Amino acid sequence: MYHLGLDIGSSSIKIALVNASTGKSIGVVTEPETEMSMEAIKNGWAEQDPNDWWKYACSGLKKLSLKYNVSTKDISGIGISYQMHGLVLIDKEGNPLRKSIIWCDSRAVGIGQNAFENLGQDTCNEHLLNSPANFTASKLKWVKENEPEIYSKVYKMMLPGDYIAYKLSGVVNTTVSGLSEGILWDFKTDDIADVLLNHYALEKHMIPDIVDTFSVQSKVDEKGSQESGIAVGTPILYRAGDQPNNALTLNVFNPGEVAATGGTSGVVYAVTDNLSVKHSAQVNNFAHVNYSPGKPPKIGKLLCINGAGIQYRWLLNNLDVASYDEMNTLANKVPVGSDGIALIPFGNGAERMLKNQEVGTRIVNLNLNNHGKGHLCRAALEGIAFSFVYGMEIMISDGIKVNVMRAGNDNLFRSEIFSNTVATLIGYDIEIYNTTGAIGAARAANLHKGDFEAYGKAILENDYVMTFSPKKNIKAYQDAYKNWKKELELILNNK
Repeated sequence: MYHLGLDIGSSSIKIALVNASTGKSIGVVTEPETEMSMEAIKNGWAEQDPNDWWKYACSGLKKLSLKYNVSTKDISGIGISYQMHGLVLIDKEGNPLRKSIIWCDSRAVGIGQNAFENLGQDTCNEHLLNSPANFTASKLKWVKENEPEIYSKVYKMMLPGDYIAYKLSGVVNTTVSGLSEGILWDFKTDDIADVLLNHYALEKHMIPDIVDTFSVQSKVDEKGSQESGIAVGTPILYRAGDQPNNALTLNVFNPGEVAATGGTSGVVYAVTDNLSVKHSAQVNNFAHVNYSPGKPPKIGKLLCINGAGIQYRWLLNNLDVASYDEMNTLANKVPVGSDGIALIPFGNGAERMLKNQEVGTRIVNLNLNNHGKGHLCRAALEGIAFSFVYGMEIMISDGIKVNVMRAGNDNLFRSEIFSNTVATLIGYDIEIYNTTGAIGAARAANLHKGDFEAYGKAILENDYVMTFSPKKNIKAYQDAYKNWKKELELILNNK
């Protein structure tokens, strides 16, 4: 038997198949083969048609079945991961009333800022662990203010993963973890966030019923089966937003465990039982996948770094080099600290961890007589690594502990310079795993049984690549980071 994982992204839908008993990956397909379209009627807006997600999910399921010669009748459970913070609105017939306002849409920023000011920082921190900001609740408030004719027809609001589960099963529900990412969960009362719903004058009946993250959430119905090809009665057993799911995929469940990704942007996601939110303007706090009301909290602290891998890609495109491997070879010829060059990598827009300042990319202490391509390549890798360490210092001061960092086998973490720099400065191992969010979601379909140990074993046996341990010559790394941090703080203090 097999478990199926659906990862509903904004660029594509990834679908994974794993052996239900061992967790071993059978295969992954992506739909469409080119990126999905995103509509931006105005600057800062971003919308997608929820029916496109469903269309590509269904075509991907058929592709998966044919490619790996697997009958969908042999699928015994489904897990769903999805792009966070999106808003889907349906009427009583289950039809979307408008396109989804997705995660990168910024139209509700002002609404969230006003709510934070009016409710007050203490109330927001105590009840919501975040500012309402530009999250799902604020987007729903925008619809009420700007599209009252649509708002009046709303039966339920959903997150993207809730909608896919609904299309499969005909059942409308959601999870505590999902509500928390929309700033719709009250951590003080362990219930739906009336404090924000009342402030926004939003109707509570629009919130779907709540089910456990790991449970029989619903089952595929006749219509869902006809459209997707999955057998009637197949249970949906797991659902979570992409960043909590990425942490789950890397076996990050407990305080002291940290998940990281290093693509175009970077993410550090740390699990803690500490409800400190003194840096809520820089770090988001959500209910992790294993959060249970009434029990000691499992909070996922999420730090996003926009200026990460995009910096290294920019160098690849603008230096006379053929590949990342060539860049890494050049960088390895340069000592720790890049002979004094400090590269500030924040050239991909405002950085939340820098309190939404736009710092840009800067190359500091460049000597035209002594420095060359290799110095720039190493300084870029070190600068990105230093930005991760800087962000983790913020998180540590906000109550997290670090025992181990686990990361996917992506471009940045494949770099020895990058991973060795981060590991040495945080003082803990970085374990690298070759896996995807869709595979993690598929494996999570087993967790309704409560066997987290077996889940972790499947990851270790199937996905482990290598470990980067802290280097002994820590002083060279500390001196380089101190130099980089001094340059960054000079910039921040002069803005």
